[in-house]
Amino acid sequence: MDQENALVVFQGIQIRRTWYDGEWYFSVVDVVGALADSANPSDYLKKVRKRDEVLSKGWGQIVTPLKIDTPGGPQRINCANTENVFRIIQSVPSPKAEPFKRWLARVGYERIQEIENPELAQERAKEYYELKGYPKEWIEKRLRGIAVRQELTDEWDQRGVEEQMEYAILTNEISKSTFGVPIKRHKQMKGLDPKFKNQNLRDHMTDLELIFTMLGEASTAEITKTRNSQGFEECIDSSKEGGKIAGNARWELERKTGKKVVSSENYLEITGKVKKLENKKKHKR
Repeated sequence: MDQENALVVFQGIQIRRTWYDGEWYFSVVDVVGALADSANPSDYLKKVRKRDEVLSKGWGQIVTPLKIDTPGGPQRINCANTENVFRIIQSVPSPKAEPFKRWLARVGYERIQEIENPELAQERAKEYYELKGYPKEWIEKRLRGIAVRQELTDEWDQRGVEEQMEYAILTNEISKSTFGVPIKRHKQMKGLDPKFKNQNLRDHMTDLELIFTMLGEASTAEITKTRNSQGFEECIDSSKEGGKIAGNARWELERKTGKKVVSSENYLEITGKVKKLENKKKHKR
């Protein structure tokens, strides 16, 4: 199973799945069958529901019957998204389910820690990026960019920008002014599939793209404060102006270097180059 199509904790186990409503849904009986030592996962699942009355009462909200290809042709099978799969796992009294339960408990504990001490969230984010193979210099820029982004969204929140759609529109205006392309087009250039909504464009940016993103958002925050922009419409104007500052800087750099800042290069290529350089150094030694 490739990483895009797999529920991370079930890599290596065949779990049938289907794309629905913007996310992956997994066959519930397959998940239970992978965790329970039972020759009949369907019967085992019925027993699980019988033991857990709360799970059984909310079953209609937890599972969704969806068509999935089977050896006998497409069939409607009860499926659940990642969140609800974890809810079902919590009710499975099998030793194989214990590692997942402990993992969920640890994740919950870590989130509480991060609420009490936000710096921990940044440190964990750094660890996650390191595990994925990002270069340290890139990680520093990415984390700084997160802080800049937070400062900007705090300003928007204080000035009456509330809906997520409005945040998205404002961000897109900054991006268009900064890079000359909207976010959707930028994602296409990086080879990102639009159906995977959780893919963050910034995680696929080069160093320069991250730098100009920060400049555009930091400039927007400063202009928003200086002008005391209020409401969505005034914030749009500030966003365009902030992005224009970064766009002018990008254009000047491109004029001097003869190279485009926006490219199809993404972090996978960046990490690949770093590994090649490291291997070359090892061989020289």
